[in-house]
Amino acid sequence: MPLATGPTVTKPRVLPFYRAVPRLMKDPVTELARMGTDAGGRIVRLDIGPFRPYLVSHPDHVQQVLKTQWSNFAREGMFWRPLRRVTGRSILGDGEGWASSRRILQPLFTARRIASLADDMAEVVAEHVGELERDARPGRLVDAAHLMTTVTNRTVIKVLFGGRISREVGERLLPEFATCATSIGFRLLFPFVPYSMRVPGDRAFLAAAQRIDDIVYPLIEEARAEEPRDGDDGGRPDELVSALIRARIREDGAADLRQVRDDLVSIYGAASETTAMALTWLWTLLHDHPEVNARLRDEIEWVVGDGPVRPSHIQELPYLRMVLQELLRVHPPGWIIPRQVVADTELGGVPVKAGSQVLVSPYTTHRLEEFWERPLEFDPERWAPEREQRRHRYAYVPFGAGPHVCLGQHLFHLQAALVVAGLLARYRPVLTNPQRFTLVPGASVRPKEALLLRLLPSGTDEEPQPDAWRTPVAAPAMGVGGAHDWMWPMGPGGGA
Repeated sequence: MPLATGPTVTKPRVLPFYRAVPRLMKDPVTELARMGTDAGGRIVRLDIGPFRPYLVSHPDHVQQVLKTQWSNFAREGMFWRPLRRVTGRSILGDGEGWASSRRILQPLFTARRIASLADDMAEVVAEHVGELERDARPGRLVDAAHLMTTVTNRTVIKVLFGGRISREVGERLLPEFATCATSIGFRLLFPFVPYSMRVPGDRAFLAAAQRIDDIVYPLIEEARAEEPRDGDDGGRPDELVSALIRARIREDGAADLRQVRDDLVSIYGAASETTAMALTWLWTLLHDHPEVNARLRDEIEWVVGDGPVRPSHIQELPYLRMVLQELLRVHPPGWIIPRQVVADTELGGVPVKAGSQVLVSPYTTHRLEEFWERPLEFDPERWAPEREQRRHRYAYVPFGAGPHVCLGQHLFHLQAALVVAGLLARYRPVLTNPQRFTLVPGASVRPKEALLLRLLPSGTDEEPQPDAWRTPVAAPAMGVGGAHDWMWPMGPGGGA
């Protein structure tokens, strides 16, 4: 059963407490990646107090943990507890509970089914892009995180929940999920702290989780009351809540409210939070790489014109696809994928005992020089078809891998492409406060500072005035500035 792969070593590289903790306190996302890249992909053991997790980044070791020996690396342990307080045990768990949820949810996220929702998704994007005219015309600044979160949230509500969740209810859920995603940073960095002790973020997290339940449970009760009786088809066939209830009845003989709630909250959070945060980072990259920005805008202008974007356009936008793939390499929504070892094994020749904590780090793997030329550079050209095939299969894992690979990857690529193409067909977003943005860990990695955009009309070369940052912001950020990623319900990165 033990499998030794990758660089042959007998001992891990150990980072002592006095070196590991100050670095992780200062900049956890960047420093964790640096610890892995400095070791060249070797197993690193982090001494950070009462426990000493193993940092895994070499693609061979990632393959072992997520694919070939996946059942020996369980979604259990102290790193999972912060998120499970809101997501419960469903698609983000393990064992029979996870298998049951996966069987029920997988048919709802196939490429074919997601494609069938594309027209509805495009309609929502077009509507939201049109509404931005009220901010673009007077030149108000728009918070990028708020913009991306709002549009992704509306598409998720439309295509996954049909008419079950109104826009008003969705806008009430939005800040609560953002609070949950951004208030667990302390618990993620110091998971050994007893839960009997209140730490920063606990009060906000628990209050937000309760408000989520106050909104979600009545929706489930309403859907359950509509379910068919005496052979009537009943319900609403094209929305997720009814589909989950019917599937649970078929699978278990009854629809347990808590189980349906856990499935629903996990999917909603993954589909909205992780996509929104990935797209938020795009605007910093396009600002820093004007040649990429110009080529992307030219492609969209040629294919889409001045909009609206339609699903048929997406296949004609290959460079947009390359940009999104590179975005997920540089800013994977999930920066760590925690696992707990079930039985003694080896990783890269290093003996690892049962009960040990293992941290797979896509953020590190995506920056290993052995597998990526110029890994710190944003270069969509590396995804050109003639170059893509020469890569280790597990050097790129933004959606995880193996049996737990993320169900939402098809949804992400369609949703993200429609949002970016729709926005750039109508406007030229300009980042007005470029700087070195701080990476903050939580349910997904987000910037600590607000990214402020000015939406200029598409085709204009006008630049924002030097004092643009002084202009009132059109909408406040929701949740920006808290703690971010590893991965919301292990969202695109952590898989399901």
